[in-house]
Amino acid sequence: MTAYSFEFEFRKPYLVFVGDAGSAPDAKTAYGLRDWAADDCLGQFGLPGSTVELGVPHMTPEVAAAAGARSLLVGVAPMGGRFAPEWEVVLLRAARAGLDIISGLHTPLAEVVGLAEVARARGVTLHDVRVPRRSFPVANGKRRPGKRLLTVGTDCALGKKYTALALTRALRDRGVDATFRATGQTGIMICGSGIAIDAVVADFIAGAAECLSPAAAADHWDIIEGQGALFHPAYAGVTLGLLHGAQPDVLILCHDPARAHIESMAAFPLPPLDVAAEIYLHHARLTNPFVRLGGVSLNTARLDDQQRDRVTRQTAELLRVPVFDPLKTPLDAVVNRILEA
Repeated sequence: MTAYSFEFEFRKPYLVFVGDAGSAPDAKTAYGLRDWAADDCLGQFGLPGSTVELGVPHMTPEVAAAAGARSLLVGVAPMGGRFAPEWEVVLLRAARAGLDIISGLHTPLAEVVGLAEVARARGVTLHDVRVPRRSFPVANGKRRPGKRLLTVGTDCALGKKYTALALTRALRDRGVDATFRATGQTGIMICGSGIAIDAVVADFIAGAAECLSPAAAADHWDIIEGQGALFHPAYAGVTLGLLHGAQPDVLILCHDPARAHIESMAAFPLPPLDVAAEIYLHHARLTNPFVRLGGVSLNTARLDDQQRDRVTRQTAELLRVPVFDPLKTPLDAVVNRILEA
């Protein structure tokens, strides 16, 4: 298979643009950068109405550029991935101030009227993280050396990226050769490489996943960020393509126990976790018949300590695998299981 490079050359540090976001889900990209690349975030800039606080100074593009910022990073991901009209003036200001612009939205930056011209005049770069920069082959389904872990979920936006990042760090701490493979715009912005898999034409999603996680040494682990959910009426397709192309040896099932249904879609209840796990394993066996469940990652942000302990215990009894919150509990047990022969 042809070797591909998925590196981006982002200039740091960033001024993180949070638009008019009023909640964490609206600004999940911004929060992801804060939690996993804090040293790269010099400041934040928001529009009236935004209540997002990243713990960094508020700066205009002009002030940020003078303070040493090199790029404006769009830290919000609205439904549909399009720029709001009121954002366009901010992007133009940033480019005029000499800042590169990094965006993970579906709308290309060049579609903002006048932005490409300003960027050329100021010598700045427009990075469209979510726009594929190359074509990909159709997947071949052939087994390839190396080890792979894929995070999957009962829904979207509940911790697949955070789980993958936390496990990558925990494996490296054990001396394991492990690489985080980003498949979404936030993960790419955090680590500087990857493929926005949901922007790949459907026929080539599995092929792109094969390219992202190529043949490797027998003891190397690729920790692949999951996308979507098989139970989501809109985003199941990208999940299945990624599942087949990743050929995971281990699955980590991610879940928010405070959710009873797909977020904002009450007509679609979440399945029981044992059912969800078996459905994922069934589909993963198409390209890796030896796949196994490595653990369950719970997003317990909306639970108190007593509730978290109860749900963790019940889930471990149900599935007989390590259960953890990647931000709140130790990862030793799940790392041990991942590394089992």
